[in-house]
Amino acid sequence: MIEVPSPTPPVVAPVVTILCVDDEPNILKSLVRLFRPSGYKVLTASGGAEGIRLLESEAIDIVISDMRMPEMDGVQFLEQVQQRWPGVVRLLMTGYSDINAIIGAVNRGNIYRYIGKPWDDNDVILIVRQAMEMKFLRQERDRLEALTVVQNEELRVLNASLETKVEQRTAELKFANDSLQESNEKLKNNYLTLIKVFTALIEMRGGHLAGHSRRVAELCRKLAERLKQERKFIHEVFIAGLMHEIGKVGFSDKLLLTPVALLKPQQLDSYRRQILQAEQLLMPLQDLRGSCEIIGAQFERFDGRGFPEHIAGNVIPFGARILSVASDYHNLQTGTLTQRQLSPSEAKNRILEGRGTRYDPVVVDALTEQMGGVVQDDDRPKFGERSLLASELKMGMRLSRDLFTPSGLLMLSADHVMDQHLVNKIAIFEKTSDLHLTAWVRVALPA
Repeated sequence: MIEVPSPTPPVVAPVVTILCVDDEPNILKSLVRLFRPSGYKVLTASGGAEGIRLLESEAIDIVISDMRMPEMDGVQFLEQVQQRWPGVVRLLMTGYSDINAIIGAVNRGNIYRYIGKPWDDNDVILIVRQAMEMKFLRQERDRLEALTVVQNEELRVLNASLETKVEQRTAELKFANDSLQESNEKLKNNYLTLIKVFTALIEMRGGHLAGHSRRVAELCRKLAERLKQERKFIHEVFIAGLMHEIGKVGFSDKLLLTPVALLKPQQLDSYRRQILQAEQLLMPLQDLRGSCEIIGAQFERFDGRGFPEHIAGNVIPFGARILSVASDYHNLQTGTLTQRQLSPSEAKNRILEGRGTRYDPVVVDALTEQMGGVVQDDDRPKFGERSLLASELKMGMRLSRDLFTPSGLLMLSADHVMDQHLVNKIAIFEKTSDLHLTAWVRVALPA
């Protein structure tokens, strides 16, 4: 996959400083060894009081605190940090499953995430990286909002008789507001691209063909549109389709590669519990709350014999009923559910067999209509776009669809504007990989 420069990256701090607070020296040493190779500055404290002193004297970006400590526990410490240094990202590390204590930490210390002991090094590094990205994005947002406030104030104090200055300031204010809107739009697009890339990374571990989650998400979107759902719901079910297997990130290779039909009872229980792991991973992201609910109910059955709540019928979130059909339709074709890979027609018939028992009849009927022999929407050119060979791409062209490799890996996201550097990169990629890529680009609509 080629390197793609991120458009207008957020302002980043030259050095990230992490404060680790724990009364166990071995834990602190392990955290220092974990973070320093990544270029972070790591400070340590053996208790809450010492941590407060370091915060008073040092510029700290992230605090990672243990839950159980003498004199001042992690909740009390993080509550003080939140009150005195609200800009510091707070992470809680706990070695015991006390949900009430974790809820207390979330409410009182307003923590970003919690980390269980023992931890996985890669997970902790990823959490810290995501925490810093969130902080820098907030700082950039606050900067732009502060700029708008300042310009509003300047506009207010202008004398009404100075029309020229009023017009000038109005133009400047419009530019600032447009920049803020553009920045927010870029954040949304980057957020969706990040989800797609993260999904592709998960798929590289498993036995699915690349692009499985994308195909599930696209089918979810088409079914929701066919069922005339609102735009917000369609977006939520699309994101749920992309992220529906995030809970498999902790699966062993053996469990990933074994069809569900061949799983032993204990393995089947682990497979089903992936949705609980997914909910835990996505819990800190408020914007994904609707998608998280859909993912958490994807194993429920329409007849009430599903997992984990055994709810039935319309009590199951509608998005979960759509995701269940879309996911199983594609999983049947990849051999995830059965011992052999089914054809699209066989997979559709298997879904039909579960109509009214495993699946919502309304969603099954929508799938039947969607797969009724018509050309798929993604295969037909849309008004205002055309396909090109990658060798025909020129600087300034804007992609109308995501650009994928033949194996399904994402190269560039939709709406990306081509520059000469990217055009050259794609040409080199085609030559070295002996591949021919097709790109869809926007064209001007007739007046």
